[in-house]
Formats: sequence, structure tokens, C-alpha cells
Amino acid sequence: MRITILFFATLRDVVGARQIAVDLDGSANSIGALRRELSDRYPAAADNLSVALAAINEEFAFDHDRLSDGDEVAFFPPVSGGSGGETRPEIFRLARAPFNHDDLVSAITTAQTGAVCIFTGTVRGQTAKAGHLPQTAYLEYEAYEPMARAKMKQVAAEIRARWCKVEGIAIVQRIGKLQVGDNTVLCACSSPHRDDGCFEAARYGIDRLKEIVPVWKKEVGGAGETWIEGDYRPAASDKR
Repeated sequence: MRITILFFATLRDVVGARQIAVDLDGSANSIGALRRELSDRYPAAADNLSVALAAINEEFAFDHDRLSDGDEVAFFPPVSGGSGGETRPEIFRLARAPFNHDDLVSAITTAQTGAVCIFTGTVRGQTAKAGHLPQTAYLEYEAYEPMARAKMKQVAAEIRARWCKVEGIAIVQRIGKLQVGDNTVLCACSSPHRDDGCFEAARYGIDRLKEIVPVWKKEVGGAGETWIEGDYRPAASDKR
């Protein structure tokens, strides 16, 4: 059985490769067995692999899940955190350049829109850690891109299931090298009135993005460089 394995963030650095192809015998036919085999092949990555999240063909997977010939398997740490119909527009984007907030608001505004709530993030120049403020020179963001787009759509579907009056949804995540002050992420929701869920939906969207959308950042500064990893562990209910 031949499968392709992708590594992201810390694992990519420790293994020394983003992608490998491996031939497995019948004993390594589950995520758990593959995790153990990779730990034997890459002892320096064993600790990371033991806690890494997994995906099979762009969907969260668990140690008991079985593998098939031709599968694409991804291992990654907990995350760091298109367009739809005419009257319910949706935007899902992994952006390699700065995005324009006004353009995105306009894109999710309909004839019924009376309110738009936006959460947007920027690169900090200082991050409080253990009582001091180390300087950040820049950030590097990377994503498991096909799965990230699919999970953005899942976040939007979850928003619509909870706030039926939300009209437009925009979820944008920057990737690549970002300087201090650059915009990093945006979650925006429109609705007929401010009391129709746009505040709550935008907050839910950014929180959920940081749980299930596979994007990671590396902080680079005078103190060195560090991958920032979260601690959320997906459950079976997080599979779409």
C-alpha cells in the first residue's frame, strides 16, 4: 500500500520534508500504526508525532481510522489559531497579499443588509511572554491549503446553522511572510440588523477558525524563531 504523507509547521522542520511517499505493509494500515512507524523512522519527531493531529484526504482522522492505497495523510499540530449564492454571499480565501476590508464588506453586503460585524487581526510587534515583551520581526504563516478551504466552508455552515438571519460571510486568512502591522485574518458577517446575530457569528467564526482550520504561524524575532501551536483536539463531531 502506497500513501503520500504531508508534514506541516513544527513537524515539517523536524522531519526535514514537507511531503514523502511511503510503502506500507499490512500491519501499518491505520493512523495509529502509521504514527508509530513514522516515529521509528524519525526518532527526533516522535514526541511531535505522538500529539500531532491527522487527516486523511483532507478530513480529520483518528488513530483507529483505516488507510487505503493512494490515501493522502497529513500530520500537523493543533492549529494556531469562493462565493455563494447571490443573496447569501460567501468568501473563503487564503491570501498571499494584504486584503482590503472595504472590498470584503461590499462583497458580503446585500440589499437586505443593515449591519456588518468584522473581526480582523494584525501582526503584533511585541508579544507578552513570561513577564517580558520580546520583539517580533515578522511572522510566517502556512496552511494545509485544500483542507483549510474546506474547513472555512464548514465554519460558515456552522454559522448559518446557529444564526439563520446572517446573510453574507467572509473568512480570509493570510499565508506567507507578514511584517509587523500587516493584516493576518478576517471574519465578517452581515445581517439585516445588529441584533440578528452578526456580532455573535463573527466571534464564533474567528474562534472556530482557530480550532479547526489548519493554519500555523512561526514567530521570528531577536529571540529566535518559534512555531505557535494551539491545544484544541478535534472530536469526531468536527468532521464535516
